[in-house]
Amino acid sequence: MAQPAGPLDSPWTRRYASAPDASVRLVCLPHAGGSAPFYNELAKALSPDVEVVAVQYPGRLERWRDPLMENLAELADVLTGELLPLTEGDFALFGHSLGTTVAFEVARRLQAQGRTPVHLFASGRGAPSRHRREFATRPDDRTLLQLMRGLGGTDPRVLEDEELMRLALPVLRADYTLLDSYRYVPGPPLDCPVTALNGKEDHKVTPADAEAWREHTTGSFDSLVFPGGHFYLVDQRAEVTGTITARLADSRDRHGH
Repeated sequence: MAQPAGPLDSPWTRRYASAPDASVRLVCLPHAGGSAPFYNELAKALSPDVEVVAVQYPGRLERWRDPLMENLAELADVLTGELLPLTEGDFALFGHSLGTTVAFEVARRLQAQGRTPVHLFASGRGAPSRHRREFATRPDDRTLLQLMRGLGGTDPRVLEDEELMRLALPVLRADYTLLDSYRYVPGPPLDCPVTALNGKEDHKVTPADAEAWREHTTGSFDSLVFPGGHFYLVDQRAEVTGTITARLADSRDRHGH
């Protein structure tokens, strides 16, 4: 796959493994409070066959000066424009939690512009049609810390570090405000296969929430459950990597590649 000259230098995208001969590009979108390096290990595991491009949301790490966004539709609009140059060849989208909802909305927008992904991987989030608000009002620090402890995926020592939390909590609060701004608007389904991936002990996503993704595609659908909670994919990286590789191969075979 030829590397485009400009877009990967965008503030919005990061690459962690070289894959110049990859046949497909996988755009990965992080969870609430997350950032692009969350996909570092996945990128290395999938290369050289799949090129991973991880999205870097504003307001974190080297983008700490950029204003946090609190409207999901606006974020999806901006991201669609940023990612459009990366969709000239075969591409797929992988989102986790918040990133899944953003990935779905980006996929809808790209499809409307004639750029349909070959696959959507919906991790740790129920179907958009079953979206529920996380908070009735803007959460305070204590509420956010309780949420982080409940979801797992964060070292308890980090949660006790007041300086780190002083930096992390505003980002997390903005991301949940962004997620709670989401209103699903019915529209044409995606014309690509969808795979739902969830942790067995993740109580945020019910089996019905996962199964409802079927309504959002004209393509094939499957729902996979892995051992673990909301951040199952950290401990189940090898299994998740294998699933992605197999599904992308199937999707590209259907496209005649």
